[in-house]
Amino acid sequence: MSDSVSDCTEPRSAVTEAEVEALVRGICFKTGPPRTLGVEVEWLVHELRAPRLPVPPERLEAAYAALRTLPLRSALTVEPGGQLELSSAPAASLMECIGSVSADLDAVRTLLREAGLGIGGYGHDPWNPPRRYLHEPRYDAMECYLDRTGPEGRAMMCSSASVQVCLDAGYEEPGPLGYGRRWWLAHQLGAVLVAAFAHSPLSRGRPTGWRSTRQSLWAAMDPGRSSAPRLNGDPRAAWARHVMDAPVMCVRAETGPWRVPDGMSFRAWTRSADPPDHADLAYHLTTLFPPVRPRGHLELRMIDAQPGDDGWIVPLAVTTALFDDPEAAETAYRAVKPLAERATARPAPCNPLWVAAARDGLADPELHEVAVACFAAAAEALPRLGATAEVQGAVAEFTDRYVARGRCPADDLLLRFHGKDTRSGGEDARFHGKDMRI
Repeated sequence: MSDSVSDCTEPRSAVTEAEVEALVRGICFKTGPPRTLGVEVEWLVHELRAPRLPVPPERLEAAYAALRTLPLRSALTVEPGGQLELSSAPAASLMECIGSVSADLDAVRTLLREAGLGIGGYGHDPWNPPRRYLHEPRYDAMECYLDRTGPEGRAMMCSSASVQVCLDAGYEEPGPLGYGRRWWLAHQLGAVLVAAFAHSPLSRGRPTGWRSTRQSLWAAMDPGRSSAPRLNGDPRAAWARHVMDAPVMCVRAETGPWRVPDGMSFRAWTRSADPPDHADLAYHLTTLFPPVRPRGHLELRMIDAQPGDDGWIVPLAVTTALFDDPEAAETAYRAVKPLAERATARPAPCNPLWVAAARDGLADPELHEVAVACFAAAAEALPRLGATAEVQGAVAEFTDRYVARGRCPADDLLLRFHGKDTRSGGEDARFHGKDMRI
């Protein structure tokens, strides 16, 4: 949600409906050999001494001003609720990506620690209600728009965090690394990733009934904005239609508040007396939040933020292996094919498969079976991708602790909520009126 916004003072040059469809088709899937990857990691910022307490805005502002002076290789941005995001530059290999982001996170943590702050990897804030930190026309308009359909949008803006894996679209030709196969695989395997890495079962200190509350919020939001297009037919044509038929969130203004239309699609806007321009189209694309967003590359947005300093590395490594190693990609494709029937014709994340993944995690028997096969394929592929022994070990440890046992990180939080700490060392971390140390 921290996508850059085009300057609305640029000279306007209206675009027609046909031009928009041609532009979207041309920019959404840039094909070629999968050579680069990236990751975007979001974190909730908290007080070191009392992690449940929200950080006062003035302390966040001072900390972020200091962070912006660091010579980071990743782009540092701030989300509407004050969440911190690091977005890697495109990397030529998995280990290059991990090394670059890890070094940046070390620098970020050190500076925040000096300010008495820390970062936590939760898909949804376990304790605090949504509170907006950024007050800008974009987010004022976004909040106004999303509030029309319920509280989920505000929670998504201000209380959620994720690990987003970015992969090349793939070859133009068919096959395990072809863009059509990768697009389809992302939407079926996406449910497995939701289930395996679910880490947001709590809100305001209580269980929500979902392993991934964050994913449940996306499913409950405006479907024209957070749903995927249907998977039948050509991906480029399907995405272009989706962009055109999606509702316009807001119309930017040079001064004052931005206008929030009621039920106007982008297609209808192109047919109006005051049609959009190229910058309006570029901005509109940043306001669409499907679980897989084509931006030339594929942006996989369904994974909850993970526990631990290096927890984000496991979903990055597993996802990269299952998409960029041909043998693992073929194994994953065959493993997830039976899930397509269960997904039905409804788009993610609102279909029965994705709902089960968010609600049950790997306690769902079918998702568990597919996850076991996919994690095994990823483990075999990681040496071929140049992953170090440490990265392979982290994936093996996650597989043993969670995947093999039909569990996900959310299950640890739920056990602690009920006063049953299963971590080695036995530190008691209860929710019942006491500080929780995770």
